[in-house]
Amino acid sequence: MLGKPPVDIQEQIERGISVLRQGGLVAFPTDTVYGLGACASLRQAVERVYRVKGRPRNMALPLLLAHTSQIGEVADSVPQIAWLLVRNFLPGALTLVLHKSSSVLDIITGGGITVAVRIPAHPVPVALAEGLGAPIVGTSANLSGKPSALTADEVYSQLGDKIDLVIDGGRCPGGRESTVVDVTGEAPVVLREGAISREELERVCGNIVFRGAN
Repeated sequence: MLGKPPVDIQEQIERGISVLRQGGLVAFPTDTVYGLGACASLRQAVERVYRVKGRPRNMALPLLLAHTSQIGEVADSVPQIAWLLVRNFLPGALTLVLHKSSSVLDIITGGGITVAVRIPAHPVPVALAEGLGAPIVGTSANLSGKPSALTADEVYSQLGDKIDLVIDGGRCPGGRESTVVDVTGEAPVVLREGAISREELERVCGNIVFRGAN
């Protein structure tokens, strides 16, 4: 079983960057729940995420970025409406679905042609992605179908020694998950209405389609 990580958060982040570089898996706090990260450019690490979570391989994994400049590295083309949403809602609880670039591994997208990206409003995952110099896979740090983890202890109870490090950043706020907007078509399509409301999106976008939203 893993021992508890050091108390100092910066030391934990530096250790997390090292683990990610070596292909390891790191759990970390975010602005919603604890996330489970792997270096997005290392296939074996991404495969471990699916295996550890018991997640079906056809379910794509989102990417967490440190800066808006990284969006162009993982997306084939970024429409102006996407940049409008980025300027208004990121960092924050917005996930954008874009056409993936050739640099994104097929295993991340479940074999599809799109990729989901977010810049979280939390310093730990941003620091991990920045220190790694690459996007990180950022799915919830729990077994598929089980409750999301809000504390490091809850991560330990579900994933235990199946992962390499848990960064203990205290209790996450929980709350609603991110709003997911597909910007690959003529008009933005909301696939999931989460923390960012319909009204907020319409104030920015105007012409927006709601499909499968909560």
